[in-house]
Amino acid sequence: MWQACDMVTTVPSDLIPALDLSMLRSDEPGAVEQLGRELKRALEDVGFFFITNHGIAWELVERVYDNARVLHALPAEQLNSIIMDADHGGYLTYAAGTSYASEIAGKVRTPNLNAAFFAHRGGYRSGNRWPELEGFRPLVEDYMDRLVDLARGMVRVLASSLELCDDYFESHFDDPSCTLRLSHYPVVAYGEHDWGLAPHTDSTIFTFLPYNEVPGLEIRPAGHEWIVPPQLPSSFLVNSGDMLKRWTNQRFRSTAHRVRNQANVDRYAMPFFFGARDDALIEALPTCVSEENPPRQRPITYGDYQRWFLNRNYAKVTGEQAEASAP
Repeated sequence: MWQACDMVTTVPSDLIPALDLSMLRSDEPGAVEQLGRELKRALEDVGFFFITNHGIAWELVERVYDNARVLHALPAEQLNSIIMDADHGGYLTYAAGTSYASEIAGKVRTPNLNAAFFAHRGGYRSGNRWPELEGFRPLVEDYMDRLVDLARGMVRVLASSLELCDDYFESHFDDPSCTLRLSHYPVVAYGEHDWGLAPHTDSTIFTFLPYNEVPGLEIRPAGHEWIVPPQLPSSFLVNSGDMLKRWTNQRFRSTAHRVRNQANVDRYAMPFFFGARDDALIEALPTCVSEENPPRQRPITYGDYQRWFLNRNYAKVTGEQAEASAP
C-alpha cells in the first residue's frame, strides 16, 4: 500500500482565494481592475484560486463527467483505435505517461497510474481522434467553447493584474492552444513510489479544474506542506502554469500539485489547459523586469515549450525524445 512520504494537511479555508466573476460577466464598472488586484495576490502568494459565478451551467459539467465515465468504460479495442500521438489528441492508455518534465516528481519515476482522453484545439496539433460514442464529440466541443470564452475573460483580468492595458494579450490568445484532459484514476493499491499523477507543475498559462466530489488532489503552495484544497461546489479551481511563471519573470507562481485516488471509488477529473497561440513569443513582460530584476530566462515560443513538455512526458506515445532540461 501507499506509504506517506510527506505530511498532508487540510488547507485553511482562507488560503486559496475565491474570485467572484459575476461583476465581470455583467460588465460592472471597475470589475476588471478589482478582480485584477485579487488575481495578483492569488498568483503571487498561492498560485491557485477558485472562480465562482463563472457562467458555465453546472449541468453541462456533469454531462461531461458522465460521458467521461462512459468513455473510459469502452472496450479496449475501441479505445486502442483512438490512441493519441504527437499530432493528434486521443486516448492515453493506463500508465502510459511518466512525469519526467517536472524536477519535483522525485528521484524514482514510475508511470502515472491513470488513463486519459485528450481533446486539443489550436496550437500545433492537427486534430483529435474521437470515440464512436453518440453525442460525445459535440458535447465536448461545446464545453471547450464555453471554457475558452471563460478563459479569455480571465486574460483581461490577467493583464490588469500585471498593470497592463486590458487588451495587451489579445493578439497572443486570438487562436489559443487548449487541451481538455478527461482522466480516470481507478482504485489501486499504491506502492511507495506510485502516484495517480506524480508531483508536477503544469506547462500552460491557466488550468481550470471543475469541482470534484471524489478527493485526490493535493497542492503545495510556497511555505506550506502538501495540503488538500477545500471543496467548493459548482466552482472551478484554477492554477497558473510554467508559461505564465516564465512570462512574468517568475513573479507569478507555478505551484506543485499531485494526485492519488485513495477513495473506494474510481475518480474522474477534467482539467482544461489554456494557453497562448502556438507562435506567441513568451518573454519577460515589461512590468516584470527592471535593472534589479532582469529577465531570468530566454524567450521561447509557446508551442516550442509545449512540444518539449509533451515529448518529455509521453515519448513512448509521441515517438519523439526531449532534452532533460527545459528549453
